[in-house]
Amino acid sequence: MLLRKDHLERLETATRRSPVTALLGPRQCGKTTLARQFIEDKTATFFDLESLPDQRRLQNPELVLGALEGLVILDEIQTLPELFQVLRVLVDRPENKARFLVLGSASPALVKNASETLAGRVEFVELSGFSLSETGADTWRQLWVRGGFPRSFLAESEEDSLAWREGFIRTFLERDIPQLGISIPAAAMRRFWTMLAHYHGQTWNAAELSRSMGLSDKTVRSYLDILTSTFMVRQLQPWYENISKRQVKAPKVYFRDSGLLHSLLDIHDQHTLLGNPKVGSSWEGFALEQILQALRPSQAYYWGTYGGAELDLIIIHSGKRYGVEVKFNEAPRMTPSMRTALQILDLEHLWVLYPGQHEYPVSERITVWPLARVMELPLRNQ
Repeated sequence: MLLRKDHLERLETATRRSPVTALLGPRQCGKTTLARQFIEDKTATFFDLESLPDQRRLQNPELVLGALEGLVILDEIQTLPELFQVLRVLVDRPENKARFLVLGSASPALVKNASETLAGRVEFVELSGFSLSETGADTWRQLWVRGGFPRSFLAESEEDSLAWREGFIRTFLERDIPQLGISIPAAAMRRFWTMLAHYHGQTWNAAELSRSMGLSDKTVRSYLDILTSTFMVRQLQPWYENISKRQVKAPKVYFRDSGLLHSLLDIHDQHTLLGNPKVGSSWEGFALEQILQALRPSQAYYWGTYGGAELDLIIIHSGKRYGVEVKFNEAPRMTPSMRTALQILDLEHLWVLYPGQHEYPVSERITVWPLARVMELPLRNQ
């Protein structure tokens, strides 16, 4: 079991300044484990809302929760969404002596309920799978192949990891999606998810996918939104600049977990991955997730023009623009696209992330940087 220090610090800060903290993320990403680690040295009361005895304890929630002090944890709160209204009443009472930490698998209804009912009272903390900062720089190959879900990454063998991911995909489609109140046949969603894996790292094209599946543009768009809201997929939005070039305005689509991507692409191990045509886009998505988890920027975009110039990631930090380009290459060099992005977007600096070991400059404002050392990126300290 890995100690996720950074997330524990974020929880400490959030529970101190907000009466309600919502820890959100996909199933099996480690929310409950993190919460139990967090309360080891604290006065806390834990409710598992999927447990029948705990559900019975909360038959009169306002009475039971209102009498508690310290930290109160409500796990799997999406099973009892009516508790959000109770929490609003409790935290507004002057005599309230409790802070609440609610855990839930991401869903549109959960975020909507928390945002509307607890407006001004709740702080959201997002939890994903393991990152390089938690597993260590030397584990990047294993993390890339298996993904960051704890049971997949920590499995004893590649076969065990793959079996867990296959089970997760089946459970997600057959149980989790229906529990969100979404009535989509598991076979149809699996087909869409598998097709989307082949578009990983590409600009979203609803018309092309809808034709392939024999569905309407609106339907495939709704499927994409479901996978996005459940933290399976990331839609990276485009950056617009007032320039003469025609710019791409559709989002790019990435799988947030490389292990699930590889399962849907029938990639079993590193040897198979390195020989697959999607290895470059897989590496790009993996690297982007690592840098977004490391930096947690408030704003992140990609940029592209129909003329071919593009930049994988634009980050706004302290009012300045920084660029990130990802290359699956042993010795990346400056490209015309990088030069164009520097000039047009007025970037403060551009980093090129690659799988090598050494950093080196390729120009005054462009530095090649090892992905394994993403936590040492100078931007983190600026």
